[in-house]
Amino acid sequence: MSSIETALKMEQEAVDFYRKCAEKTTNPLGKKMFQGIMEDEQYHIACALNLQKGRKVMPAKGMPLEEMEKLFEQHKKEMLGQVSSTSDDLEALTVAMGMEKESVEFYKNAAEQAASPEEKVLFDCLIKDEEEHFRIFQNTHSLLSDPGNWFMREEQGIVEG
Repeated sequence: MSSIETALKMEQEAVDFYRKCAEKTTNPLGKKMFQGIMEDEQYHIACALNLQKGRKVMPAKGMPLEEMEKLFEQHKKEMLGQVSSTSDDLEALTVAMGMEKESVEFYKNAAEQAASPEEKVLFDCLIKDEEEHFRIFQNTHSLLSDPGNWFMREEQGIVEG
């Protein structure tokens, strides 16, 4: 199996997993996060298919981390009052972080062994996106597992006393 075929398989598995996570979570922010990352993974599939068909690889359409930061900022006040998560939500985030980490490692290796400059460009773009996904999941896990510390860190709060 070629690196592109493996990438297509990995990205499709990610799409399927994130779709299930979006359907299962009751947290509206979590739902939007999983849907957004699922869309990124679908875009990765389209890019890999284009490369496979000899077409040009298009650069990423957006910045997932910036979009999630905007989403967190927009919903910060309501999150303060109702941050709740289940062990399933936290487990999904842990699995997602593992998937993204494995993807980054695979794409780094694939970029080093790329069969063409275009393939290397694709894998370098995928590395960047998957690293951003990992940071998004890590940040969300931190929020849900320890909201007090998350808000202090994000707001760069000063503890007086």
